[in-house]
Amino acid sequence: MNMQSTNVMAPPPPKRIEEMLLPTTMMRDILLKTMFRKSIDMVSALANAICLPIPVTQELIDMGRDQRLIEATGTLNANNGNEMGYQLTDAGKARALDALAQSEYFGPMPVPLDVYREQVKRQSVRNLQITREQLTGAMGHLVLPDSLLDHLGPAVSAGRSILMYGPPGNGKSSISNGIRDALGDKVYVPYAIEYAGQVITVYDPIVHSQAEADVQDPTSLRRVTRFDTRYVCCERPTVITGGELSLDMLDLVYNPTARTYQAPLQLKSTGGIFIVDDLGRQKEPPQSIVNRWIVPLEESKDILALQSGEKFEVPFDTLVIFSTNFHPNEIFDQAALRRIFFKIKIDGPNQQNFLKIFAMVAKKRGMPLDEATLVHLLKVKYPTIDNVYANYQPIFLIDQMISICEFEGIPYQMSPDLIDRAWANMFVKDEHIVK
Repeated sequence: MNMQSTNVMAPPPPKRIEEMLLPTTMMRDILLKTMFRKSIDMVSALANAICLPIPVTQELIDMGRDQRLIEATGTLNANNGNEMGYQLTDAGKARALDALAQSEYFGPMPVPLDVYREQVKRQSVRNLQITREQLTGAMGHLVLPDSLLDHLGPAVSAGRSILMYGPPGNGKSSISNGIRDALGDKVYVPYAIEYAGQVITVYDPIVHSQAEADVQDPTSLRRVTRFDTRYVCCERPTVITGGELSLDMLDLVYNPTARTYQAPLQLKSTGGIFIVDDLGRQKEPPQSIVNRWIVPLEESKDILALQSGEKFEVPFDTLVIFSTNFHPNEIFDQAALRRIFFKIKIDGPNQQNFLKIFAMVAKKRGMPLDEATLVHLLKVKYPTIDNVYANYQPIFLIDQMISICEFEGIPYQMSPDLIDRAWANMFVKDEHIVK
C-alpha cells in the first residue's frame, strides 16, 4: 500500500535510543526477552521482532554487550548478508528469565503514552470531513429518505456522539456500518503503549484491519522504513457491542499470569467508531452505560486504573454511536441526553420506499414480482397492523416465500396464498398457552 493514500501524518521512526522516551531498562529487558523467547540471533530479525530500525536495535545490542548480557557469536552469517550473530550470555539468560517473571511481554517495543497522544491528535476522527457523496456511496445498498442523510452527515463529520432510535428492524445497525464504511482512510495503531513502566497492548487483529503494506525483504540492511513500525497501518477501527456489553469491558484488562494489560474496547477503537447496539438490552441500565461515557464524551479523555489503583488519562477519540429501539426519554434522564450530541430518529419506510425495498430484494433473490400479490399485501395484510412498514419485512417475506417454493418443489413465485403463509411467520398470535 502506498502510504500517500492516507492523509494522516505517519509517526516518524526513531533514529536513536534517546528519541524512544522509554525507560532504558525496559527497552533492554524487552530485547533480552525477545531474543530468549524467539531464539533470534541476527540484528535484522531482531529489529523486525521488536519493530525498531536496525541502527536503534544495534544500539540496544551494544548496550547489552557492555553489560555482558549479550555476546557476539564470532561468526558472520552468509545467508543473512554477512551479518554478525549474537546470543545471550548466561547472565543475559538469567536477566531474561528474571524480566519474564515480572512481565511476559516481549516483541514490539511499546510507544510511550504521551507520544501516542500526539499521534492520536494527528489522526483524530474529528479531523474528518465526510461529504454527502461519500455517505451516500457507503449507504448505497440502503433505501433511506434524504432527510435522514441531512441529519447524519453533520453528525458524522463532527465526530461526536450520535443516538439513533426508533422501532426495530429499520436498519439502525446497517446505517452504523455504512458510517464506518464512509470513513475510508487509514490510521496508525500501536502494538502496545507504555505508562509508568507498564505495557498495555492495543493492536488487536479482531478489531483492527491491517492495510496492505509494502512487502520488503526482512533481511535487507537497506530497508526504507517509512513510518515507526511500532505502529500498524490500519483501516479506521470499528468496535460493535450489543447486549453483551458490560461496564467492566470498558476497564483495562489485566492478565495476572502474563502480568500485562490489554486496552479496553474504547481505547482500541481510537480514531474510529464505537457502536453500542441494542442499548437497553444490557445487564446494566442504559443510564449507567451513558454515565460511564460522560467524561470521555465531554472532555475527549478517558480515565483508566492500573492494578495498583493508580488512575491515569488516555486520549478518547472515538465516534460513539448508540442505537436503541426505546424512546430516549424512556431510558435516559435529561442530563444524559444533553451529553449525546446528535439524536436521530430512524423510522420505518413510507409505502413508496417499502415497495422500492421489496422490488430490490426480489430482484436480488431472483423472485419475480406479481401485481395481484402486492395489492393483496398492501390492501389486505398491512391494514391489520395499521400500515406500519419496516425495512426488515420485504427480506423476511420474500425469504419465507422462497423457502416454501423450495419445499413444494415449484419455481420461485409469489401469490396471495404464499404471502399469507409468509405473513403468519412474521408475527406470533397473542394467545394463552396452557402449561
